[in-house]
Amino acid sequence: MTLAMLPYLLAFLLLVVGLYAVVAKRNVIKIIVGLAILDYAVNLLLVLVGYRPSPSGSPMAPILTGGVAHEPALVAGAVDPLPQALVLTSIVIGLSVTALVVGLAIRLYEKYGTFDTERMRNLRG
Repeated sequence: MTLAMLPYLLAFLLLVVGLYAVVAKRNVIKIIVGLAILDYAVNLLLVLVGYRPSPSGSPMAPILTGGVAHEPALVAGAVDPLPQALVLTSIVIGLSVTALVVGLAIRLYEKYGTFDTERMRNLRG
């Protein structure tokens, strides 16, 4: 494994931690935190996929400033803007989903008096 694969591995590890929290935990608050971690991990993976190191060493913004003559150098070294746009959209969607789930958790607590999903299943009402 090379050093260049380390960010991908850490993002995948973050994704697994979030998925574990969503699937294995019984507390609604822990599930919400796991959902947020999962959202952040997917955003991080999208940004990592869009990153492209330039030959000069530092990443270049995808802005054409020198005319058409510099276009091949820009295409070879510029960071892909599509994943960045997708991540911005995903952040807004993730925030709204988190707000919705927190609202549902508050209503569940008001109705059942607990955040434990097993106790909610056992209660009738």
